[in-house]
Amino acid sequence: MRNPLAQLFPIETVHAHCDVPCGIYDPALAQTAAQTVVRMNQLIEALGEPGASKADRDKHAHAIARYTAVKEEHAELAKREVRIIWGDYFKPEHLDKFPDLHAVVWNVMKLGSKARQNVDAQAATDLLAEVQKFAEIFWSSKGVATKRVASNQAVGGESVVVA
Repeated sequence: MRNPLAQLFPIETVHAHCDVPCGIYDPALAQTAAQTVVRMNQLIEALGEPGASKADRDKHAHAIARYTAVKEEHAELAKREVRIIWGDYFKPEHLDKFPDLHAVVWNVMKLGSKARQNVDAQAATDLLAEVQKFAEIFWSSKGVATKRVASNQAVGGESVVVA
């Protein structure tokens, strides 16, 4: 038996990254999140050893806990933002033009996890580099030129921006 509602209101297939097909995608948040992971590693490494007093040890432990929580949150945020764009924006025809797209996404996922597991400045730097590659691929797929500029952030390094 056919569904009478389906006959009255035909179902149309739509494609979007959210409930509203807005078509808005931007890897900027993933890049900022990856820069934050790098920065948290820098801050953790700069802490050095805790002082001898209980107050100094407490302050040190609190700083490590805060920096680690932010590092892990932002590593996951970078992964999430890349995963959304990869899954919702990119189409099979993009793979012809960008055959390394899946490898770059896979690297972001693996490096995001690695950056969460330890205080690992190299994993954080590598995560940022892969997110930057992803941003360049994304904008190129839209026919938009990019350039690398000084990040102007405490983390240093560069940001990929629209040219």
